Amino acid sequence: MNAATNSKTAKSPSEFDRLLLDQIKNEFAASQQYVAVAVFFDANDLPRLAGRFYEQATEERRHAMMMVRYLIDNDVDVNIPGIADVITEFSSVREPVELALRQEKEVTEQITRLAHTARDTGDYLGEQFIQWFLKEQVEEVSQMNTLLTIVDRAGDNLFNIEDFVAREWTGTPGPDATEPAVAGEGG
Repeated sequence: MNAATNSKTAKSPSEFDRLLLDQIKNEFAASQQYVAVAVFFDANDLPRLAGRFYEQATEERRHAMMMVRYLIDNDVDVNIPGIADVITEFSSVREPVELALRQEKEVTEQITRLAHTARDTGDYLGEQFIQWFLKEQVEEVSQMNTLLTIVDRAGDNLFNIEDFVAREWTGTPGPDATEPAVAGEGG
């Protein structure tokens, strides 16, 4: 829904809201980058790595949609942005994993800036909302750091990486009651 079709009167976005609108673009870009990484692994017959990154792409999209839901619920107009091209060519298995780790560290800095802005401007709702994302980023950086370590240890034996992913990253975690609502997933 854009401003022209919104039947409600939207409030002026706060500094936190503006940063969150920017972060939606970052999350969608991260999602697309992870799709590109997954396709690289898929095309190179590494199904476990491909599956992991397809899942990660979906997770990043969900993060964007959580932010959309928060803004809609707070009467802020949301315009869904386009994104820049993503990197689609890699010369080794290490390269996309290193890119993923770098990307997660950048997102952590962005989320930390959002938390800082919410606190500094007295936006208690924004501060409460962003807490879940801070916790999530600790996990995501840790996982990508571990995966890069495993890739480095495996050397040329890519099956060791596939075995690690199959052994250590199977199943889906249980529901997290603190997870923010997602636009398009009910309520």
